[in-house]
Amino acid sequence: MAEFRAMRFDVRVTTILAAIFLASVAWADTTAIVNVNLIPMTDERVVPGQSLIIVDGIIESIGDVDDIAVPEGAIVVDGTDRFLLPGLTEMHAHVTGTSATELDRLFGLFLANGVTTIRGMLGRPAHLELRDDIQAGRILGPRLITSGPSLNGNSVHSPADGERQVREQRAAGYDFVKIHPGLKREEFNAIADTANALGMPFAGHVPVSVGISGALDKGIATIDHLDGYIAALLPAHSDTSGGYGGFFDVMLADQVIEERIADVVAATVAAGVANVPTETLFEQLVSSVPADELGDRPESRYVSQTTVQQWIQRKEQAVNDRGFDAAIAARAIDIRRELIARLHQAGGRLLLGSDAPQVFNVPGFSLHRELALMVDAGLTPYQALRIGTIAPAEFFELNTGFIEVGRIGDLMLLDANPFEDISNSRRVHGVVVRGQWARSSELLERARPAS
Repeated sequence: MAEFRAMRFDVRVTTILAAIFLASVAWADTTAIVNVNLIPMTDERVVPGQSLIIVDGIIESIGDVDDIAVPEGAIVVDGTDRFLLPGLTEMHAHVTGTSATELDRLFGLFLANGVTTIRGMLGRPAHLELRDDIQAGRILGPRLITSGPSLNGNSVHSPADGERQVREQRAAGYDFVKIHPGLKREEFNAIADTANALGMPFAGHVPVSVGISGALDKGIATIDHLDGYIAALLPAHSDTSGGYGGFFDVMLADQVIEERIADVVAATVAAGVANVPTETLFEQLVSSVPADELGDRPESRYVSQTTVQQWIQRKEQAVNDRGFDAAIAARAIDIRRELIARLHQAGGRLLLGSDAPQVFNVPGFSLHRELALMVDAGLTPYQALRIGTIAPAEFFELNTGFIEVGRIGDLMLLDANPFEDISNSRRVHGVVVRGQWARSSELLERARPAS
């Protein structure tokens, strides 16, 4: 426990970051968004000609543009012909570094894309103070909810060791426990039982030794990547521990019994466990879209060309592996999309996440691609946006996710209506994060890599 507290986030980084963002952000106690098309997300509607006043980070008033007076000294944002929504939550993000330059780029990309909350899925001690600095307004960035260092087959050496690490992470102040592959069933159970006793959520992967049923029984908070679901759909007594399963069991898809989907979905819904599909991560790696085409996307300009080439090489290695079959991969994509649709139809909890910044997932941009894939899987644009706004706010019990008086002013302003076409969610004009306004174009300009 002591070592967690000893490794403090350098206060100099806080000062540097505050100065970096100052040029891109309009700082004021009061922000007014005037004459906007309001999408409150409480239901599927657009309310035209609205004005909204945010004071000290909280929405103070909403009403017709002719009825709402703009307070003197307020930052005024023209919402004419634009659309105001709650900010998005990225439920599977990684804070990859803690230098001022790295954080400036990462947070700039998230905020420029309207992402006002992220769940960090691979924490480290420095993230604890970073989280608190963001919350206190010393750093401008998306709200950070962070795990501790992951518990996995290499980091946990016995059930007692797993229990000890959970207790230490809880004492250190992490928000939840991250589960990675490789845990023995006894280790996973000890971790889960300890976390449950302490009231600390645990989330992430489903160890092969545990399977979907074991994870559901222990009350895992979220299953990420739909991990374990294809294995759960195989014939009884199938051996899923050996052989070539590929990326999240992709090459086992030709053995799936689709009639079993109903039972697996029903068990997930009954357990109240949420899923974070990260479908964009999966499809980009195993789909038939050429690696060069993925690397040539417009958002690739915001990461180094070295990184883009590494992503291209990783995809080429995956699809050229001697055990890879493009037809089976295509079936795996279809099965995953069916799982997403049926979980949603059955009332299961879905949460929006893309696993940024992993392969071809440029932070912020990738979450809008995830939205599009949710629509491709069968959700409407409104339903897809709900799993990125209302659903995570309810999951974390945050005072966000809706636009109504008394809510925190975490908002994104779009140049087009996302209900008409979900791709319009990418047309982010600016973001309001805890009441502070920033233009997307200025944040993106600051987020360009040096090389």
